[in-house]
Amino acid sequence: MLTDEQTKDFYNSPDWRKTRKEILRADKGECQICKAKGRYTKAVIVHHVNHLRDRPDLKLDKTYKDTNGITQRQLISVCRECHETVCHPERMREIIKPLTAERW
Repeated sequence: MLTDEQTKDFYNSPDWRKTRKEILRADKGECQICKAKGRYTKAVIVHHVNHLRDRPDLKLDKTYKDTNGITQRQLISVCRECHETVCHPERMREIIKPLTAERW
């Protein structure tokens, strides 16, 4: 597992910047999640399907083999909204306290 400092260093590395550009170019700058739903949105993030902290060995790999031995994409271009709502739903679970005791 990578530390916060190692993660920051990785995302600022020339190797990551080069790989990121390659993925965005290969995906024609389109969010792959939106595209699968028939929408076309500009991608601004390259997402690690197997999260960097969990699988640092795949940090620059474009594909990986799943548990069935099938090759899957490891890096995909996504828009900001898909990155937060689809790729990282845990970030969206912020608990909102009610304004009053009546819960409104």
